[in-house]
This record gives sequence, structure tokens and C-alpha cells, in this order.
Amino acid sequence: MIKKQAIFFLVLVSVVFFAKAQPFANEIVAFKKQDSLNFPGTGKILFVGSSSFRMWKDVNDYFPGYSIINRGFGGSSLTDLIRYAPDVIFPYEPKQIVIYCGENDFAGDTSLYPSQVAQRFFDLFNLIRSKYKKVPIAYISMKPSPSRQHLMARFNVANVMIKSFLKKKKRTAYIDVYEPMLNESGLPKEEIFLADKLHMNAGGYRIWKNIIEPYLLKD
Repeated sequence: MIKKQAIFFLVLVSVVFFAKAQPFANEIVAFKKQDSLNFPGTGKILFVGSSSFRMWKDVNDYFPGYSIINRGFGGSSLTDLIRYAPDVIFPYEPKQIVIYCGENDFAGDTSLYPSQVAQRFFDLFNLIRSKYKKVPIAYISMKPSPSRQHLMARFNVANVMIKSFLKKKKRTAYIDVYEPMLNESGLPKEEIFLADKLHMNAGGYRIWKNIIEPYLLKD
């Protein structure tokens, strides 16, 4: 009995330690629990990335006729996507992968150069390609936002690097949402953002919907 209690305690401590040691671990555990109760299936379109996807709770309502699994989590960075690829990408055997991530890399470390963040995407791309040779991969450009105007120049440079990289790869797409989110003065459209000036409201997601849909694979 004492031995069983000791084992249980060690397992519990390990889980707690993992949750504390790894960023967003609680959200990953929640995905796994959700999948164990109701697995969404394979062969669908996978949206994976940071909070712009995480907060798109009604994404399937925007894209009727498409089967989408949304695995946006936290304020994740590209390094987080690499870390959790076995948890948020590979279990679903998707027919298409759509990625939105990168701006939190800059926000979390302002010393990063655009080339460093672009390289993180290249590493993620190569990781996915090592498992899925032919699955189409689409990258949505880092978006401008009022709260991150100081980072927009870096976003833009990294976007250009990623676009250039993908242009040389088969079965890929670069989806530009950056320019359509700017007003006539070249600044982010205030009216498409929530009060935090970072995340989008329904107006912002409508812009995304119109731009993204032509790139999606129909069922």
C-alpha cells in the first residue's frame, strides 16, 4: 500500500513539475484530455499556432464546407510549436496545415533579428516535412496590431523571408493578411481589434476569412 502511494505521489509530482516547467503545458494536457473523450478525427485541415487562432473559437462557422481542427494555444511562439508538434500536429494526420505564429517570438525577446525568427519557422517547416512529405502547408503572415506597432518593421522583414522560403517549396502557400489590415495611413486598423489592441474582433476575423478561404482544401 505504501509503495503504491509512493508511486502515485511521484507521478503526481512529475505531472505538476512538467506543467510548471513547460510553457502552456496545461493547455496541451487539456487538448489531450479533450481528444481522449472525443477525438476530432484525421484527414482534416489543422489550424495551429498562437492566440489569434486560440481565440478564433467559432472558426468552423467562418468556413462552412471545410472540416477544421483548431489547435491554437496560449501566446505561443514558433519554438513552442516545435516543442509540441507531437501533441498538436502529428496526432491528427491532417490533409492540410495552416500556421499562424511568429509575432510572440519578437514580443518575448526584442533582441531577436527577423532572420532568427524566420529560421525558427524554417525549422518547424522541416520538422513537419520530415513526417508529412506531401501535406500542403500554409503560413499566415504575422499581422500588424496597434499594441505592437514598434515590432511591425521586424514582422514585415520576417514575413518577406518566410514568403521567399516558401516560394521555393512545393505544396506551400504564403497567405498575406498584413497589408489588408492596414489603413490608408499604413497603420493597423483600430476598428478590427479588441480593447487590448492586440487580438482581433469579428471584423478582423472577417478580413482573415476572405483572404484565407481560397487557400483551403475543400472536403
